[in-house]
Amino acid sequence: MDLSHTRLLRKKDINAMLATYHSPLKKELKTFDLTMLGIGAIIGTGIFVLTGTGALTAGPGLMISFVLAAIACLFASLCYAEFAAMVPESGSAYTYAYTTLGEIVAFVIGWDLMLEYLFAVSTVSAGWSGYFQSFLAGFGLKLPTALSAAAGSVPGVTSYFNLPAFTIIILITILLSLGVKETKRVNNIMVVIKLAVVLLFIFTAVRFVKPANWHPLLPFGFKGVFGAASSVFFAFIGFDAISSSVEETLEPSKTLPRSMLLSLGICTVLYVAVSAIMTGVVPFETFAKYIDHPISAVLIYSGQNWMAGIIDLGAILGMTTVMLVCLYGQTRISFSMSRDGLLPHVFSDISAKTGAPLKSTVLFGTIAAIMGGFIPLADLAELVNIGTLTAFTLVSFSILRLRKTQPDLRRPFKTPWVPFVPIMSIICCVFLLINLKPVTWIRFVVWLAIGMIVYFSYSVKHSQLKATATDDK
Repeated sequence: MDLSHTRLLRKKDINAMLATYHSPLKKELKTFDLTMLGIGAIIGTGIFVLTGTGALTAGPGLMISFVLAAIACLFASLCYAEFAAMVPESGSAYTYAYTTLGEIVAFVIGWDLMLEYLFAVSTVSAGWSGYFQSFLAGFGLKLPTALSAAAGSVPGVTSYFNLPAFTIIILITILLSLGVKETKRVNNIMVVIKLAVVLLFIFTAVRFVKPANWHPLLPFGFKGVFGAASSVFFAFIGFDAISSSVEETLEPSKTLPRSMLLSLGICTVLYVAVSAIMTGVVPFETFAKYIDHPISAVLIYSGQNWMAGIIDLGAILGMTTVMLVCLYGQTRISFSMSRDGLLPHVFSDISAKTGAPLKSTVLFGTIAAIMGGFIPLADLAELVNIGTLTAFTLVSFSILRLRKTQPDLRRPFKTPWVPFVPIMSIICCVFLLINLKPVTWIRFVVWLAIGMIVYFSYSVKHSQLKATATDDK
């Protein structure tokens, strides 16, 4: 087997991609659809769950934590937007790295993104289950304890299987199997409803804000703010899934940059508003009692119990769309890697009826459902963050490299203020990476080691690129 430097760092030629570009996927998505896809991925666990944890870490300074996380995403999104407008293939950061940094780096990023999306679906399903069971309790219904959570996930409770988490992922898998047209319709409806719920919460709770609760603004100093920013970064994962949809997008050179920036901007405003209202209504220490449902705590504290059921519904829909978009992104990343020969052909097998990668969708949906049903995933949420931040860092570096090696490429959208924006993106992402727990890095290294086994035992031999790499001139 040839494992030479040239072979491992061979690259895709962007001009050749543009000349031979043809996709078997159906083009169905417009700016509105992609913006809804982005909001669907971002608004969910962040508002309905992570705000409670973040408030305990940063106090009222949680508002600043969300802004910092959003700034890191903004810099990264501007870098993503240039690639998304220029490169016509699905695959997000994986495809971008393949054109600039070489095959082995692209594989590592694709492997990272698979970690991000797959664990995100399973992790969010556990939170979805909690809100769903709370919603049922409002009607006097209760699941058997043994089927209410994964074994060992709730101290003092004997449970074996999280039936709601398993079921919702299976239902989402079925929906995605029907094709992107049906998926976007359902996603758009759910996103509109959950945005209405979030706005209703804001307008209802804002009148109960007591500015005194915002003092001190930084009870744990900037260390708490930075720590919370690293943890709530999970709230913003998935916006990059927009770039995975390029082959199913109409006029992607215009549509993708617009939808990325729109979805990120809308969600940041909502996150800051909700966190400000939460910590203004309720003293931040109180959230220790309501860690799993902080929004409900605000309503209870302000005497607005009538909204509890509505919030539960919003949380259910919010987390459903997050899982929907993340599983969608997972299948499109694996589709691109399989088409390039780095994963088996089954992952790029397109259904003639739906125009979607059916086998891949069913496979990953089943894996995510089993993980959500049986495995306590609280400690794995940071793995999603580390995979995302690593991908963001490498995409930003790729912009710097491509501007130097291929300055004359046609760029329908150009990242502004280069090199400032990509450098700031790298700095922000690396800073957040440093603030993650050591155990997260250990697990990440194990995941990468598994990926290297896959790459050297399969991918190198089946890659579609010719053995001669396209060297930088």
